[in-house]
Amino acid sequence: MIQHKHRRRAPAKKALKQTWVLIVAVVLVTVGAGVSLGLLATGDDAGPDGSEQWRSAPGTSEAASSAAPRKPAAPTPSPTRSYPVSKAPQTIPAVTSHTAARGPGWRPARGERVVVSDAKLADEGRLVAGELGLTYAGEKEDSRAGDVRLTLGGGKGADPESYTMTVRDGRVAISGPGEAGVFYGTRTLKQEVHGGGTAPEGVVRDEPAKPVRGFMLDIARKHFTADWIEDRVRELGDLKFNQLGLHFSDDQGFRIESDSHPEVVSPQHLTKAQVRKIVELAESRHITVVPEIDSPGHLGAVIAAHPDLQLRNVSGAATRGAIDISKAESAEIVDDLLNEYAGLFPGSQWHLGADEYQALVVSNPQASYPQLAAAAQEAYGSGATVSDLATGWLNDRAATVRAHDRTVRAWNDGFFRNTSVQPDKDIQVAYWTGKEIGARVPVEYLRAGRKLINYNDEFLYYVLGQPQTFVYPTGQRIYEQWTPRVVRGTTAVPETYDDQILGGSFAVWCDLANSQTQAQVAAGIRMPLRALVQKLWDEEAPELSWTQFRALADRLN
Repeated sequence: MIQHKHRRRAPAKKALKQTWVLIVAVVLVTVGAGVSLGLLATGDDAGPDGSEQWRSAPGTSEAASSAAPRKPAAPTPSPTRSYPVSKAPQTIPAVTSHTAARGPGWRPARGERVVVSDAKLADEGRLVAGELGLTYAGEKEDSRAGDVRLTLGGGKGADPESYTMTVRDGRVAISGPGEAGVFYGTRTLKQEVHGGGTAPEGVVRDEPAKPVRGFMLDIARKHFTADWIEDRVRELGDLKFNQLGLHFSDDQGFRIESDSHPEVVSPQHLTKAQVRKIVELAESRHITVVPEIDSPGHLGAVIAAHPDLQLRNVSGAATRGAIDISKAESAEIVDDLLNEYAGLFPGSQWHLGADEYQALVVSNPQASYPQLAAAAQEAYGSGATVSDLATGWLNDRAATVRAHDRTVRAWNDGFFRNTSVQPDKDIQVAYWTGKEIGARVPVEYLRAGRKLINYNDEFLYYVLGQPQTFVYPTGQRIYEQWTPRVVRGTTAVPETYDDQILGGSFAVWCDLANSQTQAQVAAGIRMPLRALVQKLWDEEAPELSWTQFRALADRLN
């Protein structure tokens, strides 16, 4: 029986009623006649249809049970045991489908093995063996009782994050077309046996609905320790997230050691050795670390060390956080940093920011910033605007990181309407808000063919101190009201654009950095992260109620 999304057949009430009639009748006849009860019922015994079956007690034939009264015999247990049909595993996120079967399931026992069929799965094998107290035995062809076997393999074109897990005959087999899928299978197994649980007999077939399942952390405004970030990586891995964003440059701080420009680095920062360890840990969990150096806004920490690059308006007043993109030196220092950190972050993704450039929030940018207007016209012609210059800046920075074979994204308010210079087609939209000047409805970006990642600030923004109109998001609201197509506000975009929405990311922003401790942040984001990954793994309405889902999260710890 295949159980999709944990749906199970209702019990056969009629059969149950007949069973109880039979029990009562047998008991009455036994008591009245003074004969022994020749039929024993056991909740573990089940027939082909899943209903309880009766069998004769040992040493009791049908003829004997209907014979003349004799001395009562003490009931003895059934000498054999059968198993009820298994139930689908209870995990976060829930598995896509489970084919039920009869059997004892599987529980880890010390001395049992994890074996692999391919050396590429050694990391996954060692990890799950250590977690479950098993022995990692490497590549083995033989089969032993209690084995957990990891295998690469699958149909051509299959999702590399998909996997199949079979629990049968006291063994577990996890296979997938890619190492990530096999890893996710081990996460399901780990949750199934958590707290002494049993992995249910049968076959799990599982894959995510969305390829981007992210968590973004603002370490620029608030310093987070390397240990705390590593703990989040482990948590994200167990929940099948696959991206960790690090926003490490802003007005309040620059938080990673730099060799090319050590003068911009804040006193509290992560060393490159610490970052390499975080990246290595993330890779072992199939998580890509996505770095973000936001520009041309949010560069206050860089500008503090290079005040000559500060953007000033026509009156000479400094524009907070904004670098003067009419100066060649501005591009040089940002490109220096982008090129340097491309070596530190080997993943395929890069976030360029591009939001909230303050030169574009005034009523007349050309009049307020004549140097920017002049640079735009020199580069792009007499009709060019400051928006064109900012778009050109975005494209130039995209070219810098694209040279390192990176896929680029930028915040949605870094894409401007009615510009003669168009953002490069391959730049993905990180859609966070409709409140900013220049922000457009999501469909405008989707209609233009752009791919989009959902950072909806009404559901997925955890802003420390709750400034402006922000409130801490709750897991319940995400679980019950949000889907990947709810990109802006509470309204979903048409289903026709679903494939262009790559997934979503929860974001922690530290605007009022001292409002919460690291421990409070970890506690505050715990249930939102679990609700989010459930909705990214399976876009359909969850089977569990919020109360049940929260209880499951608490049980799985």
